[in-house]
Amino acid sequence: MIEWLRQASADPQISVGSRVLPIEIRRHKTAKRLTMRLAPDGSAVRITLPRWCASTEAVAFAEDRREWLARQLEKIPEKQDPVTAGKVLYRGSEIPVDWREDAPRKPLFKEGRLQLGGPRECSGKRLEHWLDRAAIAVMTEDVRQYCERAGLPPAEVRLSRAKRRWGSCSSKGVLRLNWRLVQAPDFVRRSVVAHEVAHLVHFDHSPAFHALLGRIYEGDIEQANRWLKEHGRTLYASFS
Repeated sequence: MIEWLRQASADPQISVGSRVLPIEIRRHKTAKRLTMRLAPDGSAVRITLPRWCASTEAVAFAEDRREWLARQLEKIPEKQDPVTAGKVLYRGSEIPVDWREDAPRKPLFKEGRLQLGGPRECSGKRLEHWLDRAAIAVMTEDVRQYCERAGLPPAEVRLSRAKRRWGSCSSKGVLRLNWRLVQAPDFVRRSVVAHEVAHLVHFDHSPAFHALLGRIYEGDIEQANRWLKEHGRTLYASFS
């Protein structure tokens, strides 16, 4: 038993059904209890714990909640190649993907359909690059609008490929936004952008932060948060 605890502490993992998932442990100075969640793509179990808590307690915490983890894994959509499936999520809607080997390689969005060609094995990556370009374009414009509403100059925008966060704001005023948000409905994407723009003024979640967010964001922030909580994992169903 002692040997198992040493191994778990050094490289913690948990078996859930036929899968073995790594347990990612993060200590937080303000945490008062252990909290656990599954990575959006189901690739890891993430546990936040107080600084005084032993890593072995995090492993035991996960073991006690194995059935909950199994239920959460069942909710994650199966990975699918959008070119093979013939559809891709874009701004909240599934748009048809038409691939033909003899068509132009560069994806073309026309009349509600995305057309592309070239070698089949490279088409998924080209489609992902197209979404990247669309993401930076729409989110740069989102940032410009929200900065203007907040009385700020436009902030620098960079795309993130994070598996854990939808957005972040650095101390230097750089906004990093998850490229997958371009697949979500506009009101959801814009809620994340507005959230990070508000952090340019208030680097916390104080009442002043929420007041500014409520002033610059035109929608229902709680509705957007619920969508991400309930459907955010669907944004990880395509691409790696």
